[in-house]
Amino acid sequence: MSIMQANKKEIGDFDEVMNSLYGEPGSAERESFRREAFAYCVGSIIHDARKREGMTQLELAERVGTQKSYISRIETGKVEPSAGLFLNIINILGLTIARPV
Repeated sequence: MSIMQANKKEIGDFDEVMNSLYGEPGSAERESFRREAFAYCVGSIIHDARKREGMTQLELAERVGTQKSYISRIETGKVEPSAGLFLNIINILGLTIARPV
């Protein structure tokens, strides 16, 4: 069932929709969805910060020591950068990681 199909039904419980689309919490399907969603969010944050800094993908890639195509794949959520690369990227883009309150 697609999200569009789920939206055509009366939705009473979001967890039911997530379970029907991506499996029960802890399942391989649900974990895969969670990883893809996380990678997409990380990529969007990096993309937006890079644009705010007026930096191209090539400039960012050169500053962190990788290829422009890899930065593109990070920004589109196709790959997750390693922790070290992620920290280097956010440092270059002037971002910080806030501690949860």
